[in-house]
Amino acid sequence: MADADRMPPTDLAAIQALAAEDMAAVDALIRRRLASEVVLINQVAEHIVSAGGKRLRPMLVVLAGRACGAGGPVHHQLAAIVEFIHTSTLLHDDVVDESDLRRGRSTANAIWGNAASVLVGDFLYSRSFQLMVELDSMEVMRLLADTTNRIAEGEVLQLLHVHNPDTDEAAYLRVIERKTAVLFAAGTRLGALAAGADAEVQQRLYDFGMELGYAFQIADDVLDYAADAADLGKNLGDDLAEGKATLPLIHAIRHADAATRERLRGIVERGDAAAMPEVLAAIRATGGLEYSRERARAHAEAAQRALDGLPANPALDALRGLARYAVERSH
Repeated sequence: MADADRMPPTDLAAIQALAAEDMAAVDALIRRRLASEVVLINQVAEHIVSAGGKRLRPMLVVLAGRACGAGGPVHHQLAAIVEFIHTSTLLHDDVVDESDLRRGRSTANAIWGNAASVLVGDFLYSRSFQLMVELDSMEVMRLLADTTNRIAEGEVLQLLHVHNPDTDEAAYLRVIERKTAVLFAAGTRLGALAAGADAEVQQRLYDFGMELGYAFQIADDVLDYAADAADLGKNLGDDLAEGKATLPLIHAIRHADAATRERLRGIVERGDAAAMPEVLAAIRATGGLEYSRERARAHAEAAQRALDGLPANPALDALRGLARYAVERSH
């Protein structure tokens, strides 16, 4: 069947079902390798891992491997590494952002405090590098070392733009690239690399992951202004309260009349969550949600194009489906 004729699944449950056997092995590995003699590490790590989430990043590793015709223990270990890196960044992010809710439940820092969250995040980072070294692959270590370094750059870049009403779309995208997209891209490239794919196929999977990461994060930022709080699993308007100007608001500041623009700038500078109705009105009046959704869709389409010409199989269809799911989801 030609690529254009294949209909990728867009229902996350169907995609997860396709990867279920692999993901069960990944989850078992994660729980084995989380164990520590230090009780607090076990408590904090179990809290955040048991919160679930979509497990999207490790699933990308195993689906990319299957799309390239391979899978098994090495892919499971790479998927666990990616999830440990992601989980450590969540712990650190929640401290930096002073968040008290994630995935509908209290954050680790809200329960155990900032110090425990930062230190357990460090434990997870270092555990991911232990798992890396076990694989004894310089290519794997180089890719993941570069990726974690870029993620750290993204954290600092984002910090520089907090309460900054002059943050423009280009600066916003630079943060997304480092904070979100590079780990998606590393995951899909690792899946291809461990499957023995050639350099061109690895690059295609890397490009897919990068574009998917952009699409996913922009769609996430739209949901912060458009979703139901119960569905979202965090406090609606958290980005605004933290002084983060994401794409819907950046667009509104750029296109609003002069008086509204100055008002919005002041709201960003103060992180005035109480002004959420006013901000929503400005975003709607300037078409900020529609513009942002269109930008997310453009990246999702670019992700799918990166896979054009690769041999069709159910795992490749699932990757295409994830690109569509990223921009069609409600949470």
